[in-house]
Amino acid sequence: MTTAFSSPTLWVITGATAVGKTDYAIKVAQRHQTCIISADSRQFYKEMKIGTASPTLEELAAVPHYFVGNLSIHDYYNVSQFEEQVLLLLEKLFQKHDVGIMTGGSGLYIDAVCRGVDTMPDPDSEVRQRVMQLWEDEGVEALRAHLRLLDPEYCENADLANHKQMVRALEVCLQTGLPYSSFRTGSKKERPFSIVKQCLERPREELFNRINRRVDLMMEQGLLEEARRLYPHKHLNALNTVGYKELFDYFEGKLTLERAIEDIKTHTRRYAKRQMTWFKRNKAIKWMPLENIYPYVINIINNDAKN
Repeated sequence: MTTAFSSPTLWVITGATAVGKTDYAIKVAQRHQTCIISADSRQFYKEMKIGTASPTLEELAAVPHYFVGNLSIHDYYNVSQFEEQVLLLLEKLFQKHDVGIMTGGSGLYIDAVCRGVDTMPDPDSEVRQRVMQLWEDEGVEALRAHLRLLDPEYCENADLANHKQMVRALEVCLQTGLPYSSFRTGSKKERPFSIVKQCLERPREELFNRINRRVDLMMEQGLLEEARRLYPHKHLNALNTVGYKELFDYFEGKLTLERAIEDIKTHTRRYAKRQMTWFKRNKAIKWMPLENIYPYVINIINNDAKN
C-alpha cells in the first residue's frame, strides 16, 4: 500500500541508539515501496559492521539501503560531502517515488540534509595531521584549550564533549586564520521537497536495557574479533568510536575485558542521552512512543508535511 503525496517528501526517522529505528524504517519503506538513506555516520564504514549495529544482510535485502558500508575507515569524509551526495540521490529518487526514508541517529548529518550546512574550507593534509596528532597525544582537553583561544564564541555554544566537531572547528581555524564561528551563518537552505521528522522514543529504563542487551549481542556476534582486526588502525578518526575505544584499551592492558564491556554499555547510554538532547532542540520533530507510532503515520504524512 502506498500513500499519495502532494509533493516529494523526505521522511526522517530518528531517535536514540537502540530505540528500534532500523526495524521501523524498513516497515515504512516497504509500505511505501521506497528505499532507506542511512544517516548514521558510523555505519558508513564497511569495516565496522558489528560495532555500529549495521543493518544485517536480511535487512539490506528487504529494502534498498544507501550510505551503509559505502566508505573505508581510511577515507576522508565530512558532513558537507554527505549533504551533497544525499541531495543528488534524492533528486533521482523523487523521479520514481513520492517519498524517501532517511533514518539514523547522527543529528548533525540529518540537519545537513534538512537545513543545509555552511560552506567550510577543507584543511590541507598538513593541518589535518597536526590537529589529529594533537587529539591523539593530548586528548580532548587540548582541543578545547586551543579553541577557547582561537574561537571563544564557538566554545560558548559548542558541544565540548564532541571531539569530532572540535577537530573540524580547529582545522578551519588553523587553515584560515579566522574563527570557525565566522563561517557559520545558521541560515536554513530551501529544499525542493517536504520534510517530515519523527523521533522514536521508549521509556528510559527500557531503552537502557535494550542498549545493554545489544552490547551483549555484539560480543556474541564477534565484536571482540572485529575490534582486534581494526586495532592496528586505531589512530584513524573513524575508530574513535564507542565500542572500539574500550576494547582497544583492553588490548593494551588498561582494562579487563569485563570492565571494557561495562564501559561500552555506560558510554553508549551516555551517547543516547546526548542524542535525545540534540533532538529536543528541534521543534519540528514529532515525538512518537514506539508502541503507538504506526497508527499515526498516515495522518502525519498527509497533514503535517512541511519544509
